[in-house]
Amino acid sequence: MSVRLSFTFAAAVSASLLSANVASASMDPACEPDKLATKYPALVGKTVTFGADPQTPPYVARDPADFDKLRGIAVDLAKVVMDCAGAKYEFVLGAWSGILPAVTSGQIDAMWDDLYYKPDRAKNIDFVMYMGAGTGALVSSGNPKGVASLSDFCGKSVAYGVGSIEEAATLKQQEVCAAEGKEAITTMPFQDLAAGLRLLESERTEILMWDLGYIDFIAASNPTKYTRAFSIASGFEMGVGIKKGNEDLVRAVYDGLKIMQANGTQKEIFSRYNTDEALQIPVVIKTE
Repeated sequence: MSVRLSFTFAAAVSASLLSANVASASMDPACEPDKLATKYPALVGKTVTFGADPQTPPYVARDPADFDKLRGIAVDLAKVVMDCAGAKYEFVLGAWSGILPAVTSGQIDAMWDDLYYKPDRAKNIDFVMYMGAGTGALVSSGNPKGVASLSDFCGKSVAYGVGSIEEAATLKQQEVCAAEGKEAITTMPFQDLAAGLRLLESERTEILMWDLGYIDFIAASNPTKYTRAFSIASGFEMGVGIKKGNEDLVRAVYDGLKIMQANGTQKEIFSRYNTDEALQIPVVIKTE
């Protein structure tokens, strides 16, 4: 695997029907890297580019021991999946907000990060789903405010990402607080995760709401500073977002993830980053 630090234009791929390739995919795929030309011919001689934000642990982050290397769930899964297919790949790093536009415009082939499936996103990219999602509430170690659920938000300060499902949950609870005559929530929206974490570190907010995988990773990595107060099953799912028309890459990722689930590798990678193994979901392709 190699890493590039900015987006570059990737060669355009020819379009054809994804459904034909999905139908022809093996029912019981196996790692056969020497059969790349037979199984995924469009990937021969190509270096697949995966876009990611290196500030999204436990999915993608810079290795603290070597800043030029990456680690995380997405990074480790991409390695085993692409090695299984026998295909070359590299991660192309950028801000989270710019990655999907880079995929849809053809600058990169796919996004492999904490990407939630949404029908409007599936209009422009195909998804290979492999992981469930949840929301976690991160608080100071020991949970001094006794936060145990959304109902405890009234009268407290809560930070969340702009436009996130955590924002929706917090604003809905704000309405509940008002209806019950309780003190309002001090809402503190942020544009990027680093900014949100700074709010908690500086004690300008009492609660940080974000993706459960990240919350558990941060809490486990900094037990004297943080703890997870509670979690919510969001019902959302995460996957690899691949530019439409790149059906051989869809098949390679689908086959590889199916193998990694069957042999326990995906759960082992989840455990490696303190992520609940129960978040694994059966691999499925979503095109709309």
